[in-house]
Amino acid sequence: IHLKIMMTKKTTSASSAFLILFLCQMITALEVPLDLSQPPTITQQSPKDYIVDPRENIVIQCEAKGKPPPSFSWTRNGTHFDIDKDARVTVKPNSGTLVINIMNGGKAEAYEGVYQCTARNERGAAISNNIVIRSSRSPLWTKEKVEPKHVREGDPLVLHCSPPVGLPPPIIFWMDNSFQRLPQNERVSQGLNGDLYFSNVKPEDTREDYICYARFNHTQTIQQKQPISVKVFSTKPLTERRPTLLTPVGSTSNKVELRGNVLLLECIAEGLPTPVIRWIKEGGELPINRTFFENFKKTLKIIEVSEADSGKYKCVARNPLGSTHHTITVTVKAAPYWITAPRNLVLSPGEDGTLICRANGNPKPNISWLTNGVPIAIAPEDPSRKVDGDTIIFSDVQERSSAVYQCNASNEYGYLLANAFVNVLAEPPRILTPANKLYQVIANNPALLDCAFFGSPVPEIEWFKGVKGSILRGDLYVFHDNGTLEIPVAQKDSTGTYTCVARNKLGKVQNEVHLEVKDPTMIIKQPEYKIIQRGGQVSFECTIKHDPTLIPAITWVKDNGELPDDERFIIHKDSLAIMNVTDKDDGTYTCVANTTLDSVSASAVLTVVDRPNPPFDLELTDQLERSIQLSWIPGYDNKSPITNFVIEYEDGMHEPGVWHYQTEVLGTQTTVQLKLSPYVNYSFRVIAVNEIGRSQPSEASEQYLTKAAKPDENPSGVQGIGSEPDNLVIIWEPLKGFQSNGPGLQYKVSWRQKDVGDEWTSVIVANVSKYIVSGTPTFVPYEIKVQALNDLGYAPEPAEVIGHSGEDLPMVAPGNVQVHIVNSTLAKVHWDPVPLKTVRGHLQGYRIYYWKVQSLSKRRRRHVEKKILTFSGNKTHGMLPGLEPYSSYKLNVRVVNGKGEGPASSDKLFKTPEGVPSSPSFLKITNPTLDSLTLEWGLPTHPNGVLIAYTLKFQPINSTHELGPLVEIRIPANETSLILSNLNYSTRYKFYFYAQTSVGAGSQITEEAVTIMDEGKMAMASRQVDIATQGWFIGLMCAVALLILILLIVCFIRRNKGGKYPVKEKEDAHADPEIQPMKEDDGTFGEYSDAEDHKPLKKGSRTPSDRTVKKEDSDDSLVDYGEGVNGQFNEDGSFIGQYSGKKEKEPAEGNESSEAPSPVNAMNSFV
Repeated sequence: IHLKIMMTKKTTSASSAFLILFLCQMITALEVPLDLSQPPTITQQSPKDYIVDPRENIVIQCEAKGKPPPSFSWTRNGTHFDIDKDARVTVKPNSGTLVINIMNGGKAEAYEGVYQCTARNERGAAISNNIVIRSSRSPLWTKEKVEPKHVREGDPLVLHCSPPVGLPPPIIFWMDNSFQRLPQNERVSQGLNGDLYFSNVKPEDTREDYICYARFNHTQTIQQKQPISVKVFSTKPLTERRPTLLTPVGSTSNKVELRGNVLLLECIAEGLPTPVIRWIKEGGELPINRTFFENFKKTLKIIEVSEADSGKYKCVARNPLGSTHHTITVTVKAAPYWITAPRNLVLSPGEDGTLICRANGNPKPNISWLTNGVPIAIAPEDPSRKVDGDTIIFSDVQERSSAVYQCNASNEYGYLLANAFVNVLAEPPRILTPANKLYQVIANNPALLDCAFFGSPVPEIEWFKGVKGSILRGDLYVFHDNGTLEIPVAQKDSTGTYTCVARNKLGKVQNEVHLEVKDPTMIIKQPEYKIIQRGGQVSFECTIKHDPTLIPAITWVKDNGELPDDERFIIHKDSLAIMNVTDKDDGTYTCVANTTLDSVSASAVLTVVDRPNPPFDLELTDQLERSIQLSWIPGYDNKSPITNFVIEYEDGMHEPGVWHYQTEVLGTQTTVQLKLSPYVNYSFRVIAVNEIGRSQPSEASEQYLTKAAKPDENPSGVQGIGSEPDNLVIIWEPLKGFQSNGPGLQYKVSWRQKDVGDEWTSVIVANVSKYIVSGTPTFVPYEIKVQALNDLGYAPEPAEVIGHSGEDLPMVAPGNVQVHIVNSTLAKVHWDPVPLKTVRGHLQGYRIYYWKVQSLSKRRRRHVEKKILTFSGNKTHGMLPGLEPYSSYKLNVRVVNGKGEGPASSDKLFKTPEGVPSSPSFLKITNPTLDSLTLEWGLPTHPNGVLIAYTLKFQPINSTHELGPLVEIRIPANETSLILSNLNYSTRYKFYFYAQTSVGAGSQITEEAVTIMDEGKMAMASRQVDIATQGWFIGLMCAVALLILILLIVCFIRRNKGGKYPVKEKEDAHADPEIQPMKEDDGTFGEYSDAEDHKPLKKGSRTPSDRTVKKEDSDDSLVDYGEGVNGQFNEDGSFIGQYSGKKEKEPAEGNESSEAPSPVNAMNSFV
């Protein structure tokens, strides 16, 4: 993943800037507040060498500050410049800046000279640099007659520019009449002096418009030299020569450059072939990071030169015939530069101090001092100062010692001038930083707390944290001389209030500032490298985490610039989406999260890929009769490497507009040797393929027509088959157009009967695909061959194939047909095969026709539906599945060939044995009474034999869906109904019913029914329910409840006394009637079963106590009852009781109802 993460913090940058500022303040000494008396200080001035535009007013700057505000005066060329006497000269208000008005007839040349400004008040005078004013010049080219240049091909040539001397020097370039820059390269290039050098000329250098232009930037003008005509004439052969230098001349030269400037060294050589330039420094290496090669390595450029860059530099020009070299001795001189510049000095009366002025240069500069603009040697005496070379020592200063001192360091290459004042003041401390200033930084970054101060003598600074904090000391803090407190690595616990205290002998002052340390902003989900196909869409995610008190702003940039102004770019809160991606979207996308204190970013590269561009410039070479070489230039791969090239061809003669696959080659190849066929008008095209897909086809190549030839191959797919019993149809796949190899394509068709010694019979037919031979015997083998020919001859001898004449229907039926019964639904048939000669065709197999005559059980015929089974090949047996039991069938067998079926064998009669019957067609239960049900049923749809009996099984189902004991009854086969008596009233029964033959029992049918309820019992239940509404019954119930409450209290008391109330034993002996099940017959209570005594349900029980019924539990399972049988009513409206199980339930069953007791049972428990 190409992922670049930048963790650039604003706090870091800001802290660094503050630190640099404070260090600068420490170097330049204390700033004196402007409300205090101080000597002048020059704050702004024009450059020493000031070239002005003669078309504009001249402005010479001089700004200064001081208390009281200074006054200004000027000198010109060393003498006083009386401004009032020149109407064109004015001074800006409250400033010393001069404005010279030359726009109305004035000339800039009249005001050229050396100017110096002086700013003065009662405490001293400061002076500016000597400002040299010169007017810019852009002179015209001197008129000259430029002779045409006639040069022999291969010779060197120099076209001189010789521009006019301007101020500043002009920029030179060469162009033609159309203002197009002349192309430059290793052979043709421009020198530093503006001349155009040709190492050797070529015929294409001939032209009449070599024009040198000089551009003067100050005046924004361009001057043009007369065009130079160059004519190159050719001479054969060219004579190669070793290099010689065109510039510089000779083998050595010298160069002087000033420290800090750019060193430019040049070597231009001529020769044939064109020489190559190489640079070395004798006895050393070229400086890394400061060395650059320009003008095709003919110019060596070293920036910011220093004395260490002095030495010998050698350029070497080389070509295959030899080399030459030139050595340039470089000497680096230096105008004066500061080592220690003098700094303003603020002293209290009686203090000591020093002004130091140290500079260096080559040669070493001379140091001189001035005071208030006057050489110190002739300035008024001051007993408090003493000059010692580059230092002035002050002792026991007084207020009269205040002055401005100038230090001048000069040598032959320039000078330095610095003003530094001595200001004698007595001032108590003051803190210049605003009170309660808030500083906010990001954790783990430096925190710089400002305490700008002033005082004379210089105050001492101390820092405290918190209201009652102790003075800050130790390695955790850095205390700067300008009062700043630096916390190098601020943490969250660095948050708080800090107090700065400044004191000197004249007083004390303090100030509070506040520091808040914030959590850094982090990108927790960064954008990832994406590869996307052109036209698709892509999304970059950028999820950030930040300090909750800071408001982040997320911006996206592309390649370090703004996102394109395109609606396809959609910026969401945490992502950037690009729709319909194009090639221009390729690049680096950076998510930048900014707060007021920090900034973080993460970048990811988007690579846009697509199918390749089509190849181009197809070329045919090495053209032979049967091969040709095709070459091409690949198109752009759209950043997905080309894996292979597909070559296709078009046959413009036989199939114009149809392109066929020819071959394919690897993506690294751009040529291929192609095999060709004769008599084809070829065109080729190439398709490039990469992982994304196939390119558009290239433009078609030129056409190439191959010569005609005899056919190389014969038709394929030759067959001989008969469509009629007395013919032979010969068919083949004709040759394609390009396979004909020439005009007049025909076919020679030959045939003869196999194995009888006949001669070949042949016929030549046109370009068709079929020939019919008539009058052949039925189904005999033939040898066949088809040969191609054209106007130039025959194809090679073709291969022979075997075919057959037409088929006829088989003559004989299979014999000895036998049937073997496997079971009641399956039989096996055997037969003898027919002689192959009687088949009279290709044997395809045998076919059995069989049909059911009648069912032996129903004794009646049915509609005959014949069934057919075919057995492929020369088989002699087959199986007949799916027969119906206890039925009579007939069958016959026939042989089959390609023409059809032969005669049928004699019908064979066979019978299937009995099977088990299907289920009875229906089972209905009607006429329910208290203790009986009537069952009616229908015969099985398929008896499959002689029915011998029916079997009925039934069992009761209780209220919990459990099955009772199973009762089985055998019923004669001639019965169709049965009345079941002695059943339990209000009981659901499940019935299972099936028929039987001598083979066994058939499928069963199931049904359920319910006997009706006793109306007397129902009435009794109704009366019991009415009792519950009587007053005496309600009173009785309250008394029982009171008695139970008393018993519970007694039980509780005894239990607290440590006694044990035998609740379980009493429950076992006298079960609570409320929870005992009722026996259905007599209303008495059944046995109590504790939860611990639950036993598994007996076989046939329906469900667990959750009352769910699963059909898959048993083949005899019941339907799902859902709501049970509670609250059901018979058709006559009588109530069906809750319990309907029989008394015969096995005691071991232990089943317990999970339903709540019904109101009827509840009443019975109290009766």
